[in-house]
Amino acid sequence: MALAIFDLDDTLIDGDSAALWNEQMGRLGWVDNEAFLRRSEELMAAYSRGELAMDEFMAFALEPLIGRTEEEIEHLVEPWVEEVIEPLIHSDATRTIAQHRSLGNRILVISATARFIVAPIAARIGIQEVLAIDTEIAHGVYSGRTVGTLTYREGKVTRLMQWLKEQGETLEDASFYSDSRNDLPLLEQIARPNAVNPDPVLRAHAEQAGWPIHHWR
Repeated sequence: MALAIFDLDDTLIDGDSAALWNEQMGRLGWVDNEAFLRRSEELMAAYSRGELAMDEFMAFALEPLIGRTEEEIEHLVEPWVEEVIEPLIHSDATRTIAQHRSLGNRILVISATARFIVAPIAARIGIQEVLAIDTEIAHGVYSGRTVGTLTYREGKVTRLMQWLKEQGETLEDASFYSDSRNDLPLLEQIARPNAVNPDPVLRAHAEQAGWPIHHWR
């Protein structure tokens, strides 16, 4: 069974779910809205340049969750996904997923965003298997720390290889769809790499390598 692997942010959806969740925390009154969102924008700009230290971003983004329960966050994330994220899902993405399903491919989302955000968004698109940044729950509440290898840049390769071994799968004839230069380490491991609405660095690389370039809306 060949794998069809999808990045989430700016690939399956028109936007970055982590940044959008940060905005939601501002609306909830969990943060100093102006200062927090200014810092969020600075960190997301570093991500776009390929310069983000993901552990720094995660410490920043998880701080407002410290002491909150999984149930509280799940209760708030679900309606947010419905109201904010669902309208941003690319129809071209859902068609491509359906095409892979018709071929009998196994569908996986791999994202450099926290699992509590990624999993419900993927589920909304009909995808149950997810690799994302895992967050620590200590004494029943969020600790503000991450667990294991972060699914970012080379970390996506590491986590995917671990998952393949656990699942008894291979990358033979696998496809991967992404928008970002940060995913070049994984794209270069894949038989069928695809650039989706690519950033300038990924676009140039895809053009030189002869990879398909998709314009999803």
